[in-house]
Amino acid sequence: MLFFVALYYVLFRPSIRERSRHYLTRRFPGRPGLARLLDTFRISFEMGKILVDRAVLGILGPGEFKISLSGRKQLQALLAEGRGLILVTAHVGCWQVAMSSLGALGPPISLLIHREEGDVDRHFFEHGAGPAPYATIDPAGFLGGTLEMLQRLKRGEVLCIMGDRVMGGDGSTVAVDFLGSAVRLPFSPYKLASATGAPVAVIFPYKSGPGSYALQVAKIIRVPGISGKSPESFHPFAAQFAVALEAFVAEHPYQFFNFFNMWEYMEPKR
Repeated sequence: MLFFVALYYVLFRPSIRERSRHYLTRRFPGRPGLARLLDTFRISFEMGKILVDRAVLGILGPGEFKISLSGRKQLQALLAEGRGLILVTAHVGCWQVAMSSLGALGPPISLLIHREEGDVDRHFFEHGAGPAPYATIDPAGFLGGTLEMLQRLKRGEVLCIMGDRVMGGDGSTVAVDFLGSAVRLPFSPYKLASATGAPVAVIFPYKSGPGSYALQVAKIIRVPGISGKSPESFHPFAAQFAVALEAFVAEHPYQFFNFFNMWEYMEPKR
């Protein structure tokens, strides 16, 4: 059924093709029209699988999936330093499945996330009656949730932040290269790391097969104490994240689900 649903949206909803275009034209430059349409179908079909799996996760529980966390010892060693742990991820694979597996690390987990008004997209636990496996911090709150994030890191907890989505104005971002053009990425994870001494782990979850997911620890970033407040001071660390994300989409091109135009910063105004 999903095959036909995805096919309908790709063929008869131009907005789906448009939202996919920004990424696909850079990941697969020079594709002819029919090949581009096939790319759009493939990424839409994979997104549909993720949505189905997310509902299954919430209704039936994580026991329905085989989840591989290959970097568990590495993450536990970082937590043992006692400064908390910042996980920077992206809109790849099914990050909700990843969050369900991270409970094995021990400390409480908080996720920085903002829900738009009217957003009907459910988190996986909202499909069932169970409690949320993690706390949420709203970046639209007081001081962007900074005080809450600092407190949780000081308690040695885990903080998860999306590294590919801007929350706030351009003043909270730096420009880095991604897939051949500049994008603006948030530098708040690295600023928090600088203030607290917490290590940063870049993690990417992905669907590894039917009913199975893997969580890849792509990079560990150490941010020294930086006295200056210039956003450019944090550019090297955002750039490291972009390089890691580029390597991920090279291997899993149809599991990148950020359908916002990340490259709008460089495109001419219409």
